[in-house]
Amino acid sequence: MYDLVVLQLRAFGGSELIADIANQLEQIHGARHVIVSGNGAAGKALVTADLVDDAVDQAVETVKRRGLPPEDVALLRLESIGPGVAQRPLSSVVWADLLSQAGANARPLARYLVFMATAGVIAAFGVIYANTTLVVGAMAISPDVLPICAAATALVLRRWNLAARAFATLLIGLGCASLVGGVMTFALHKLQLGPTQLLPGQSEFLAGLSTVNISTPIVAFAAGVAGMLALETRASSAVGVAISVTTIPASAYLGVAAGVGDESKALGALAVLGVNIAMLLIGGSLTLIAQRALARREAQTGT
Repeated sequence: MYDLVVLQLRAFGGSELIADIANQLEQIHGARHVIVSGNGAAGKALVTADLVDDAVDQAVETVKRRGLPPEDVALLRLESIGPGVAQRPLSSVVWADLLSQAGANARPLARYLVFMATAGVIAAFGVIYANTTLVVGAMAISPDVLPICAAATALVLRRWNLAARAFATLLIGLGCASLVGGVMTFALHKLQLGPTQLLPGQSEFLAGLSTVNISTPIVAFAAGVAGMLALETRASSAVGVAISVTTIPASAYLGVAAGVGDESKALGALAVLGVNIAMLLIGGSLTLIAQRALARREAQTGT
């Protein structure tokens, strides 16, 4: 059985420096296919190395110690693996890869906001008509798992600026979902369209969206754990619904309640949303902390 190759390291710089880095990479157990190429006349060279999961952290530290600027170093995830590869979970968290993903997911891109707004509209109709199918559909297209996991990663790595950007992106997205839901509900109310009562009575489905109960923090914590594991292992994006189930319905309910002017229910939904976000971040962060501790223990015991 072969070890699982998960990343390829690429570093560009002066020929002598790259040759020295290549020699050090060859000494790392788990670094494969170390290749140096480049233009000798220009004095520049490129080194590439395929890394198994256990070798990534050491290889990245090796390159960092040589003083290469970040823009000259890249980590690429290898999606294809050879035959006979052991299907096992990562024995250590690939922090460089997670940090790269966090940086990409901490920005409020236009497509992210479009997805969140679309999810807000669909979920708002689900709330208005007490239609679980619509709410589940909204959760399926919501990308809020990305900034939540980015914020959790940044908190564990103590990258406070990145954590702030990711958290701001999350709040902007959820605010967008609530806003479009609220505006749509207000318009329906003024135009007297849709059902007579735009905010239905407290059905079993809607009760948990405006009232914090014992299940609220527990479900959100579990969703944070599942979402982080899914992001690390590139599992099915459907796992992201586990996170959205704690955010999109409450955001939509908040918008609908605000749209009809029901202050008490709007505040209740805001409280539910706040508790859920906090527990999502705690669940995701503790997942990473536990994995880091396990990786260190395995490194010390040599297992």
